[in-house]
Amino acid sequence: MTQLQPTVTPKLEQPKFGFNDYAERLNGRAAMIGFLLMVIIEYVTGKGVLSWLGLQ
Repeated sequence: MTQLQPTVTPKLEQPKFGFNDYAERLNGRAAMIGFLLMVIIEYVTGKGVLSWLGLQ
């Protein structure tokens, strides 16, 4: 008796957690938004982010 193998590969959804393309893309976008906000804060207040936060 021979077993038949499936002929169609199932379309699996990419995981949303861990080291994968989705997570890396999301992390990169969050970093870009954070950097842009930091630059805007420095421009508007005239002080660096550390000074603005009271850490310097």
